[in-house]
Amino acid sequence: MLCGGLGFGSLALNAMLRRDGYAAAPGSSPGSSSAGPAWSPPDGLPHFAPKAKSVIWLFMRGGVSHMESFDPKPALTKYAGKTINETPFADVQDPEKLKRVRVVVVNDANGQQRNKIYPLQVGYQKYGQSGIEISDWFPHLGACVDDLAVIRSMWTTDDNHGAQVQFHSGRHMLDPRVPTIGAWVNYGLGTLNENLPQFIGMGPRFFDKRDGHYLGPAYDSVALKVDPNNPLDYASPEGNVSAGQQRLGFDLVRRLNHLTAEQYPHDPELEARIKSYELAYRMQTAVPEVIRFDTETEATKKLYGFDQKETRPFGEQLLAARRFAEQGVRFIQIMHGDGAAGAWDQHSKLKANHSKLAMQVDRPVAGLIQDLKQRGMLDETLVVFATEFGRTPGSQNSDGRDHHPYGFSVLMAGGGLKGGIVHGATDEIGFHAVEHPHYVTDVHATLLHQLGLHSHRLNVPGHKRLEQDYGQVIKEILV
Repeated sequence: MLCGGLGFGSLALNAMLRRDGYAAAPGSSPGSSSAGPAWSPPDGLPHFAPKAKSVIWLFMRGGVSHMESFDPKPALTKYAGKTINETPFADVQDPEKLKRVRVVVVNDANGQQRNKIYPLQVGYQKYGQSGIEISDWFPHLGACVDDLAVIRSMWTTDDNHGAQVQFHSGRHMLDPRVPTIGAWVNYGLGTLNENLPQFIGMGPRFFDKRDGHYLGPAYDSVALKVDPNNPLDYASPEGNVSAGQQRLGFDLVRRLNHLTAEQYPHDPELEARIKSYELAYRMQTAVPEVIRFDTETEATKKLYGFDQKETRPFGEQLLAARRFAEQGVRFIQIMHGDGAAGAWDQHSKLKANHSKLAMQVDRPVAGLIQDLKQRGMLDETLVVFATEFGRTPGSQNSDGRDHHPYGFSVLMAGGGLKGGIVHGATDEIGFHAVEHPHYVTDVHATLLHQLGLHSHRLNVPGHKRLEQDYGQVIKEILV
C-alpha cells in the first residue's frame, strides 16, 4: 500500500467514484453497507456555458475596515468626536434598520453613547479611468481598479468572528454546519487535472477547518504549504524511499489489487480504489512541482513582492495560486491574518496595524491580477478579495473600530465580470448598506454562475437548504 498518502488517497477515491458513477451518498463511506443507492452530483453539469474555470478566493481574517480601504467616508472626519446622535445621521440606529443583526451600539450608565465618530485614518484618491476612490493604503490595487468590481453594500448577521464561517457557508456559526462555497464548487464541477486536487486551501483557519460537512470529507479543501519539500501532510513516503523504489512497491500493490479484481469482477468500486491510489501517487510529484518557482522570471517574482520581506510570504501563496489555476485547480482558497480572530481585528491601533497588513497584501494581490491579465488568464479566473465584516464608524479604545456587519466591501475581478465598476453603497458614515444590499451568499451565487452552475440546482437529497443559502446573482457586475 502507498506509504504516507492514505488521507490524500481517500479524497482521491471519492473523486474517482463520483467521476465513474459509483459514489456513495454524501457523508457515508464508499463500499460500506450503509452507503445506500449509488449517488452522483446533479445531472447536466455545468448547467450552462461557463465564463470562468477557476476561483482564487482571498479572505482577510478579522474584519477589514471598509472605510479605510474601498469605501472612503469623508463625513467621518467632518463629524469626528461627536456621537452619532449629534450628527445628521442619528437615524442609522433606528431599530428597523438594525433588525437584521444584534445591536452593537454601546451606551454608558446614563444611556449616552460612548462611541464617538472616529475620523478616517488614511487619505484616499481616485484611480484609473473609472475614477473609483481607494484608500492610500492600497495604491497597487488602486492601479488595478479598472479591472475590479467593487461591491460596497455587503451585509451579514453575525457580529463576531464566527462571521468567517458565515461568509463561507451562508449560515450563522450557531446553526448546524453546512458546506462552504469551495465545497460546492468541488461538488459541482469535474476536475481539469487528475494529478491535482480540485480544492486547495492555504493560510490560517480557526473557527471551522472543514468544508464538505454533509457532502462528505472528500469535499474538504486540501491544506497546502508553499514548501516544495513538505507541501502537504501525509503525502510523502515514510522513510528514505527513492522514487524508483516507491514505484516498484506501488506497482506490486496494483498487481495484487488487480488479482483481487479478477475474483470480484462485478465490484466497480475496487477498480475506482485502485485508480485513487494512482492519483495519490501522482499528487506527490505534481503538487511540489507547482510550488517550485525556479521557472518563473525575476520580473514575475518582483510583481508578487518577492523582493520585499513584508510582501513575500503572501506573494508566494498568490504565485502558487496562479500556478495551480494554470494547472486546472478549480478553487484556491487563501486566508490572511493569524490569530483566533484574525490579524485584521483592530479594536485599537487601527492606523498602525491596518497600514502594516495592507502593505502585506496590496502589492501581491495587484500582482496576481496583473499577472493573470498579461497571461490571458484573467477572463477565465475569478478573483475574490473578501473579509467577514467591516468596522464601525465610531471609535473603540480611542484609536480603533469595533465589528460592523451592517455594511462592508468586497472586491471581485476577472471571470467574466465588469471592471472599473462600483456596485451598491453604504450611507455617508459607512453604517448601513443602503443601495443594492447583498447578503454574503450573493457573492457565492455570482461566482457559481460564472462557473456555469445554478446555485438553486445544487441540492443533496435529505438536506434542506434555506432560500438565503442559495443567494442571488449580482447581475449588475456581469459583462
